[in-house]
Amino acid sequence: MAAQTGLGEPRGPWFVSPELGPDRRFRWDVPGSGEDPSRRRWRGRLLTAAAVVALSTVSGAAAGAWVAGHDGGPGATPASAAPVPAELVTAAQRTVPGVVSVMAGGAGTGASGSGFAIDDQQHIITNDHILAKGSGGGTVTVELPDGRRYAAEVVGREPGSDLAVLKVPTDAGLAPLPLAKPRSTRVGEPVLAVGSPLGLPGTVTAGIVSALDRQVRLGTNRRSAVQTDASINPGNSGGPLVNARGEVVGVNTAIATIDGNGSIGIGFAIPIDQVQQTADTIIGKGG
Repeated sequence: MAAQTGLGEPRGPWFVSPELGPDRRFRWDVPGSGEDPSRRRWRGRLLTAAAVVALSTVSGAAAGAWVAGHDGGPGATPASAAPVPAELVTAAQRTVPGVVSVMAGGAGTGASGSGFAIDDQQHIITNDHILAKGSGGGTVTVELPDGRRYAAEVVGREPGSDLAVLKVPTDAGLAPLPLAKPRSTRVGEPVLAVGSPLGLPGTVTAGIVSALDRQVRLGTNRRSAVQTDASINPGNSGGPLVNARGEVVGVNTAIATIDGNGSIGIGFAIPIDQVQQTADTIIGKGG
């Protein structure tokens, strides 16, 4: 049984960002840009300067808010006291009980990620690349939020869409997560990414839907994805991206990185309509 080490690969073994070169470094020379190297260097310097100015502005604003809060001004509150939207708190409370950690493979060859229950029969959605990376002859183990562990049956896999369906015994009692209606997701709406990044189960991060129908390579094909700035890191693979109503809008699958580092605020999820269609097919064939 693989130890839960948070080694799930959210990029997936086949993901290549459209803005990254073969060496996985960020590139300015996107085909068709027409920029010469000197202009790219100046562009990089300007962006760096802009980032410093932006950081200074934000830091100044935060400091001003702190001073105002401690100066006893009318109605002033410390910057750290900003209220958390109640609907996101409720969505997190509803989602976490249905999200599991997934560990695949044997000792030394294992991989881990996340998954979530989709029905009362205890079917669990996860990413296929977790199983592919952990295919060392070992079992697939699911760890529940309360710490219980079950050997999971692999109902079916679909490498083309980077999805897989697992199943655990009915006594696991996982609460299935509601699925959003197909094509109902909107750019700008708040979302939560839930999973086990770096082996930390039940982790919730917040962001928005940054874009829809983003064309990226997921699984063995190029597909449309939901782009989000909610923090996604190794171990989040296979976990749900949910809206403020607690409905799953996608399966967290990939991130863009610079020089192979962690989350930079550009993550991708498989849209729920594709997830539903693939899951129904796998379950129909595998039971």
